[in-house]
Amino acid sequence: MSEYTERSAQELVQPIILLVDREEPASEQHGIAAAALASAQAFLRDPANPDWQQWAAGAFAKSVRRADAKMFAKVLIAFPDQVVSTVGEASAVGLPPMPAADLPKLLAKLQVSGTQLPAGAPLPSQPLTIVLNASLEMSTGKAAAQAAHALLAWVLESKVATVSAWASAGFPVGIAQLPAKEFRKGARKSSGPVIQDAGRTEIEPGSTTAYVVTE
Repeated sequence: MSEYTERSAQELVQPIILLVDREEPASEQHGIAAAALASAQAFLRDPANPDWQQWAAGAFAKSVRRADAKMFAKVLIAFPDQVVSTVGEASAVGLPPMPAADLPKLLAKLQVSGTQLPAGAPLPSQPLTIVLNASLEMSTGKAAAQAAHALLAWVLESKVATVSAWASAGFPVGIAQLPAKEFRKGARKSSGPVIQDAGRTEIEPGSTTAYVVTE
């Protein structure tokens, strides 16, 4: 089923393009962190933009799409004003929100479903960590979208000074994937909203997927 089956034609969605190298793919946690950071950094570049404001006022839908090195380079050429977010060996770029049904052809042909990176080395602990519900067994792409949702929600609800301090520290992002019991327990101490998924892909509607914790 298409990701946009249940979206209205003009619903705004933020495309996040994750580099998935065919020969040397980044590890999963690095890829998830890079995608989440790409979403937040794209927003923080121009938060007063009306499209961002309209998008943020709704469900701020995201679409994590994968690109090999050649296609990723084409995306950067097509959107030269965007910043590449890098975590370890992983790279991603977040774009401004655009109507779901009117994505540029370059983006529309990039795959959404089935994005999976190898486990690899975990990310070290950071002052800001995105916690994911491991019991849901989300694909890398789905987990990346949920991580991006949690991070954006934290940005939107935090004080400007708090977000500025995080940016000044170099945007540190950690990833933790916890079993259901630990995930629920940790959610009580979350620093932002606990994300519930709409259930359009992979998991049941209302599943709690991610949140942010800060030191």
